[in-house]
Amino acid sequence: MKIIVDAMGGDHAPGEVVLGAVNAAKELGINIVLVGNEEKIKLYLDEQDPRIEIVNAQEVIGNDEPPVMAVRTKKNASIPKGLRLLKEGYGKAMVSAGSTGALMAGGLFTLGRFEGIERPAIATMFPTRKKPALLLDIGANSECKPKNLAQFAVMGSIYYREIMGVESPKVGLLNIGVEEEKGNSLVKTAYGMLKELKNINFCGNVEPRDFFDGNFDVVVCDGFTGNIFLKTVEGLGFFLLDQLKDEIKRNITYALGALLIKPVFNAVKAKMDYSEYGGAMFLGLDGILVKCHGSSDQKAIFNGIKVAKKFVENDILFELKEAIKEIEGEIKC
Repeated sequence: MKIIVDAMGGDHAPGEVVLGAVNAAKELGINIVLVGNEEKIKLYLDEQDPRIEIVNAQEVIGNDEPPVMAVRTKKNASIPKGLRLLKEGYGKAMVSAGSTGALMAGGLFTLGRFEGIERPAIATMFPTRKKPALLLDIGANSECKPKNLAQFAVMGSIYYREIMGVESPKVGLLNIGVEEEKGNSLVKTAYGMLKELKNINFCGNVEPRDFFDGNFDVVVCDGFTGNIFLKTVEGLGFFLLDQLKDEIKRNITYALGALLIKPVFNAVKAKMDYSEYGGAMFLGLDGILVKCHGSSDQKAIFNGIKVAKKFVENDILFELKEAIKEIEGEIKC
């Protein structure tokens, strides 16, 4: 199996990306195609490894660039070049920690959507009290129709089943209340659609404050809501951590106490570590594309490649296509 990796994407590229890719090639028994500046990539390769190939790409798309314009004008950048290789079948999947907007725009231009899908979604795992939960969409679509949410639910359910091994994932709809009549017209109409779908285990509405209880495996929302949820959670996490550090520094007794419970802090930190979850998945594109966090280290890159490998091995793309065909007659609006 050959997986394409954007060597220039992310805050710590190319070093951490290359190291993560090399580890993946060794431990997962796969071939890696590193796309990026050849001279810079070679600085992090100790020896010629037959499982590692470099495809030179001199340009890089930054996070501050308009995604559509950048993809169209920087054709020799690592993201569009990697996506073309994926489209041509040179690799089975692509992994990148680069610009989310450029990956989505490039994915739509180069790979396209598979049949029946109106809008792809970005799905990512969150830690909860019980087990990781999948949230989608987290930013690909700021405006959605009820049909889009129904398709997200089906794709998310299949993805969670194949990646997490849960036969019938519990699917929820992110809303301002648990009652069926709560919410705006989008979620109320989507609720009616979701409860009629036969191939998902729809369990009702989920309030944001209850998300981390872990009672749902897959939670669906539009990209605007999902992105606000994601960034609010990230911001709150950083705020609480900073507040905790500040209070510990104020008093020597607190500092001594913190040393005693350091293993507890480390255990919580490990559960919250985004690098364990392998990044976000673009569901609905006609190709396998994994987006790692922008600050990914080699561990996160390794896990992103591992998720991509599992996606290929389980033939999840085929499963998604078949499921969307199956429900096409059930969701017309």
